Amino acid sequence: MVSLSLQYGFHGAISPPCLCCVKQKDQFDNLEKHTQWGIDVLEKYIKFVKERTEIELNYAKQLRNLSKKYQPKKNSKEEEEYRYTSTRAFLATLNEMNDYAGQHEVISENMTSLITGELTRYVQELKQERKSHFHDGRKAQQHIETCWKQLEASKRRFERDCKEADRAQQYFEKMDADINVTKADVEKARQQAQLRHQMAEDSKAEYSSTLQKFNSEQHDHYYTHIPNIFQKIQEMEERRIVRIGESMKTFAEVDRQVIPIIGKCLDEITKAAESIDHKNDSQLVIEAFKSGFEPPGDVDFEDFTQPMKRTVSESSLSNSRGDGKSEPKFGGKSKGKLWPFIKKNKGAGPEDFSNLPPEQRRKKLQQKVDELNKDIQKEMDQRDALTKMKDVYIKNPQMGDAASVDHRLAELGQNIEKLRLEAQKFEGWLAEVEGRLPARTEQARRQSGLYEAQNTSAVNSCAQDRESPDGSYTEEQSQETEMKVPATDFDDEFDDEEPLPTIGTCKALYTFEGQNEGTISVAEGEMLYVIEEDKGDGWTRIRRNEDEEGYVPTSYVEVYLDKNAKDVYKSLQKISE
Repeated sequence: MVSLSLQYGFHGAISPPCLCCVKQKDQFDNLEKHTQWGIDVLEKYIKFVKERTEIELNYAKQLRNLSKKYQPKKNSKEEEEYRYTSTRAFLATLNEMNDYAGQHEVISENMTSLITGELTRYVQELKQERKSHFHDGRKAQQHIETCWKQLEASKRRFERDCKEADRAQQYFEKMDADINVTKADVEKARQQAQLRHQMAEDSKAEYSSTLQKFNSEQHDHYYTHIPNIFQKIQEMEERRIVRIGESMKTFAEVDRQVIPIIGKCLDEITKAAESIDHKNDSQLVIEAFKSGFEPPGDVDFEDFTQPMKRTVSESSLSNSRGDGKSEPKFGGKSKGKLWPFIKKNKGAGPEDFSNLPPEQRRKKLQQKVDELNKDIQKEMDQRDALTKMKDVYIKNPQMGDAASVDHRLAELGQNIEKLRLEAQKFEGWLAEVEGRLPARTEQARRQSGLYEAQNTSAVNSCAQDRESPDGSYTEEQSQETEMKVPATDFDDEFDDEEPLPTIGTCKALYTFEGQNEGTISVAEGEMLYVIEEDKGDGWTRIRRNEDEEGYVPTSYVEVYLDKNAKDVYKSLQKISE
C-alpha cells in the first residue's frame, strides 16, 4: 500500500530557513550603516561651516579693533596730523578696513542662516525619515518571517497528521487480517484510520492554503514592499548628496557675493593712496614751522694779526651780537648757536606766545582767537535758546517758571563778556604781530608773564654761563668787551645831543634785524643797555656802546631796570679794556 506521506506529497524532511530573508537582513544592516555614515558626513560639514563662521566673526572683530586702535583720538595732537594727505589716506584706509570687516561679518551671517541653520534642520528631518524607512523595512521583514513560521507550523502539523494516518491505516489492516479479532474491534480500527485520514486531509488543505498565502506574501515582499522601501532609502540618500552639494555651492556663493564690495573697499584704499600729494604735505610743513626770521648773512673775516678792534658784518647773525661776543679776549670758546637750531622753551610759555618766532606766534594767536570766537558763539547759542524758553514760559506759565532761567542767563552773559575781553586781548596781540595796531604796552607784557623783576645780579651774570630761553647754554660776556661796531646813520642824529644815561639792562629774547631807520639789530641772548623805556608804542630804546644805539620791539627784549646799572656798565668797560 502506498504510504500516506507519499500520497500527500510529504517527503519526510523540513525545508531549510529562508535564505533570502537572511540576505535581506544583511542588506538592511549595510544600508543602515551607510545612511548613518551619510548623516555623519553632513554633520561634519555643518561643523566645518560653523567653525568657518566663527573664524570670520573673530577676523572681523580683530579688524574692527585694529581700525579703532589707530583712529585719531579726539582733542589730541593726532587730529592735527590728519591735515596731511598721507595721514588722511591712512585714515581712509582705516575706515575702509572697518567696512572690509563688515563684509566678513556678512559672510558669517549668511553662512549661518543659509547653510548651518538649513542643514541642521534638514539633518533632523533626515534622521526622522531614515528611522521611518528602516522601521518599515524591519516591519516587512518581521511579517514575512511570521508568515514563514506559520508555513513551517502548518507543514509540521501536516507531516504529523500524515504519520498518524499512516499508522492508523497499518493498524486497521493488521486488525482486519487477524481472524481472532472481533468484528467490532476491526470496525473500530477502521473508523480510527478514517478519522486520521480526514485529519491528514484537513492538514493538507491548511498547509496548501498557508503555502499559497506565504508565496503571495513572499512575492509581495520581494517584488513590492522591499523594493519600495529600498527605493525610498535610495531617494533619501540621493537627496542628502544633492543637498550637501548645494550647500557647498552656497558656501562659495556667499563669498562671491561680497567680493564686489571688498573690491570697492580695496579700490578706495588705492584711491586714497593715489591722493597723497607730497608737494602739498611739504608745503604744510613749511607753513607750520616757518619762523619768519631772515636767514643770516655772510660772516666777515676777522684779522687777529693786527692790533685792531674786530668788526663784524652788519648783515651777519653774529653781528647780531650773539656769536661774535661769545669769544672774548680771554680765550673763551663760543657756545652760541645759529637760530635754525634754537631749542624750544620747556614748560608752559607766556600767554601771548611771545617766546615763539613771529610766524609761529601769529599762528598760535590766530588759533587762540578762533577758539575763543567758537566759545563765544556757543555761549550765545545757549543764551538765545534760554531766551526763547523764557519767552515760552512767559506766554505759557503752566509750562514752567520764567524766573528759573534768569540766573543761568546772567551766568551766560558774564561768560560771554569774559570771553570777549579775552578775545580782544589776543586780537590785540595778533594785530601787533601783523602790524595792524601799535604794539602792546609794558603793562600788557608784564601781564603776559614775560616780565620778571631782576636785580643787578642779572647784569653781573653776563660774564658767566647763562641759560637762554630756548633751553641751551651760552657763555656770554658784555658786548662792550669784544667789539666796536660802526655807528648807524640814525646815530648821527644824536651826535650833537647829550648822551642819555642808562637806566637798566636788557637781554635780547630773539634776533632782530634793525633794517628800518632808527632801529638797531640785536642777537638772541645779547646783553644791552636801556636808555629809554617803552612809552606805550611798543618800542624800547637801547644802547650797545657809545657809538651805537636805537630802538627794538619791547617784546623782543627782557628789561632789567636798576639805578646802579650805569655803574655796572662803567665797570664792564674797564674790564674789557
